[in-house]
Amino acid sequence: MKIFFRNARIVDPSGKYDGLFDILIVDGAIQEIGSSLGGNPVNYEINLRGKLVLPGLFDMHTHLREPGQEYKEDIASGTAAAANGGFTAIAAMPNTDPVVDSADVVKYVIDRAKQSPTAEQAGLVSVYQIAAITEGRKGVKLSEMKDLSEAGAVAFSDDGSAVTDSQVMRLALEYSSMLGKPIIQHCEDHALTRSGTVNESPKTIEYGLKTQHRLAEELIVSRDIMMLEAFGGKYHATHLSTAESVEIVAAAKKRGLPITCDVTPHHLFLDDGVLSSYDSDYKVNPPLRTKADNEALVGALKSGVIDAIASDHAPHALHEKEVEFDSAPFGMIGLETTVGAVMTGLYHTGVLDIHAIVRLLSINPRKIMGIPVPEFDLGARADLAIVDPDYEWTVDPDKFKSKSRNTGFKGRRFKGNAVGVVNGDRFYFSDRLK
Repeated sequence: MKIFFRNARIVDPSGKYDGLFDILIVDGAIQEIGSSLGGNPVNYEINLRGKLVLPGLFDMHTHLREPGQEYKEDIASGTAAAANGGFTAIAAMPNTDPVVDSADVVKYVIDRAKQSPTAEQAGLVSVYQIAAITEGRKGVKLSEMKDLSEAGAVAFSDDGSAVTDSQVMRLALEYSSMLGKPIIQHCEDHALTRSGTVNESPKTIEYGLKTQHRLAEELIVSRDIMMLEAFGGKYHATHLSTAESVEIVAAAKKRGLPITCDVTPHHLFLDDGVLSSYDSDYKVNPPLRTKADNEALVGALKSGVIDAIASDHAPHALHEKEVEFDSAPFGMIGLETTVGAVMTGLYHTGVLDIHAIVRLLSINPRKIMGIPVPEFDLGARADLAIVDPDYEWTVDPDKFKSKSRNTGFKGRRFKGNAVGVVNGDRFYFSDRLK
């Protein structure tokens, strides 16, 4: 199988091939990179003029719902959505049914990801599994972290629930040091959030919605940093949402602590003013905050305090979301909107250049997880995302590959989107490349 890209604007973090080149891929490996290549018969020849070729994107925080809730999403539909969004690899959270707290369930997900309804799709997107920190994600007893790691788990998280028991968290951090795998904390003091569904602010109080105070996030971030300083470990705070949280992380980084963090596109570009619609697609956890928080998070991306952007892709069925706001589940999908939101809100506004975006969406997430970073080297395995930076489109979830439609970005105009991926000898090209 030979794929030939003409006029590809390669964005290479190493700088070796950063610029306009032709690329020849043979049987899943990069055979040639140069100018005015050609002359040999190929299976696919595509002129990429005006398009970017990036290291394959990696979403380090997704929910595939398999096993147990395949009516919302399954591994096949989730990976199809990932490829459509420019991701060649994703990491799946463990809050499935059953919870991913045993080696058998880890192996099940990894094996399922290698299968597909069609041979061409098998292995199109690499799936990495995050295992639970505690048994059943109940926060009481530590899971068999060593066994889970040996089975293939790349990290540990009780996402959707915080580990609030300090002794359990200490043990988790100590095991993370021994295993070299990060603890990914959902930062929420549940005693402060209880039945709250949205950020506590003058706007949301006016709307009459049940609120949760921002301090619930900041208290856990602060406590965990103190524990990290005392006991060591490999620690990552996921989907941070408040200005104060990133200030706390920034101070910890200045002290040299091994902490990393990520942010979602919806916490960057949506604020709690949209809740006046009472649309439950905006119900997420942590909740949407204020415009001032949006600005602080963008500033933390620019300064390097935030290490990665992750979608927190959280699919739910239509009947689950189309209920009273307080009764709806938390979460929105994001695999197929992340690139559009980031290119529109960060690249085309001049906030970040394309190299910074590649670090946030491809390089840093892999480094945090200890996963090899794609390289533009001759003979290297092809792991590429193709992005059209100028393509203008309106978010229509009915056109998504995901089974679910719950996005807070529906109807938004974006500029820039993924149009294809290559992952070894597997590839997906959208209609705009064919």
